[in-house]
This record gives sequence, structure tokens and C-alpha cells, in this order.
Amino acid sequence: MTRSFPEARQVLDYYHLSEHISTVAKLQYGDTLDALEWKEATIARLYLDKTGHVIGGLRRMEPSSNETKEEIRKLIVYLKKNINRLGYQECRDEGIPIGSGGIESANKYISHARLKLSGTWWLEENGNAMLRIHCAIYNGTLDNVFKSYVENRNREIRPW
Repeated sequence: MTRSFPEARQVLDYYHLSEHISTVAKLQYGDTLDALEWKEATIARLYLDKTGHVIGGLRRMEPSSNETKEEIRKLIVYLKKNINRLGYQECRDEGIPIGSGGIESANKYISHARLKLSGTWWLEENGNAMLRIHCAIYNGTLDNVFKSYVENRNREIRPW
């Protein structure tokens, strides 16, 4: 992602993060009201960009088992590793989605529907070019992409 889109803003999928929180809640509290309350409070803190509070709370938590202790440790590492990909309040303020559903759907539609059709095949080195063309068709920029291709090709053939 960083190599392909170095200027892009990366956002950790909010719903995926919620799954990690749910795992810890279930291990620590079981299928109880306490689990639901802890999970919802923790998710709300992350939604409000209180990641430091969440990490602090996880560190103070007294795990109910060794398995829970390990999941808490993994969640802390996960939050720290992805801290630059959080910032959900800012995302909401800027109208940036905090879930990856739209991207996953577009990926499925654009790449799978075109590149994995029955009877089609592609050389790996041509796959990205085909995806660029397919994306350009769907976002209405194919004419610009083609014009740029022709200009670059002409420079290679006639470098004057």
C-alpha cells in the first residue's frame, strides 16, 4: 500500500478493529453484559480517538486466563502498530470512510470481475496495467489515461 500509494491516508478498518476488541471482551468476561459494556465502551473510546486511554486500560486489566493475557498483549501491539492508521474523528470530519467495505467491494468488482472471468488469463506483469485501464473506464478517465500513454509512447519512438 505504502509503495503503491505513498501519499495516501491509510485508515484501519473500524469494524475489523472492533472484532479484535470483541475477542478480548469474550475471553475476559464471557457472554455477559459486562463483556458487552466493556466492548462498547472500548470501541467508543477508539471512535473518539482515545487510543491512549484504551491501551492504558488494557495494561491495567487483570486477565482472567493466560489466553486472555496473550490476546490483551496482542491487542496492545496491534493498536500501537496501527496508531497512525487510527484517527476516526478526523476521518469523520473529512468525510473519509472508516470501514473498508466500499474498497473491498470495488476491488472485487474491478479486479475479480474483469481479471478472473471464466476463460481469461493474464501474464502477471500485465495485471496492473489491465487494472489501471479497468479503473479508468469506471471512473471516467480512460481518455486521459490513453492520451498520456500515446504521448509517452511517442516520446519513446521519437525522442526529439
